[in-house]
Amino acid sequence: MAIAFMEVQLLKAKGLHNSDIIGEMDPYVLIQYKDQEQRSSVAIGQGINPVWNEKFIFKVEYPLSNHQHKIIIKIMDQDLYTDEFVGESIIHVGDLLAQGVDDGEAKLQTLKYRVVRANKSYCGEIDVGVTFTLQVEDDYEEREHYLPQISKDIGYRKK
Repeated sequence: MAIAFMEVQLLKAKGLHNSDIIGEMDPYVLIQYKDQEQRSSVAIGQGINPVWNEKFIFKVEYPLSNHQHKIIIKIMDQDLYTDEFVGESIIHVGDLLAQGVDDGEAKLQTLKYRVVRANKSYCGEIDVGVTFTLQVEDDYEEREHYLPQISKDIGYRKK
């Protein structure tokens, strides 16, 4: 089994469905990979075209028996009482991980992904890039030790 790190670069979204009746929505993103979840900052007052430009790091073990290698990106609108689901996008990264295991690193250039509501109707797009870096055992232990500082330096957020 390979141990690796996957960096998800969350750039921006465009043309989101405005879930607020009055004013601009305040969107943020929940990024999920397996049992790990991280949250972006809130793009206060940026409405339907928010910009985050943040990076998140996930620990990856490859291969896994269930082969469900996907990143789930949920866009939420922060409100005073209850946050609202805006839409989501799913990025399948199984091929990226396989290539990264073979080559030591693999990258999905920043691409636009469709954002859909719960009923699967289109409600905008989100720009995301993904980099997978294989770690040898010694590097993994060292990086795991320094991960909190590295993550702080690049804008990593943990739930």
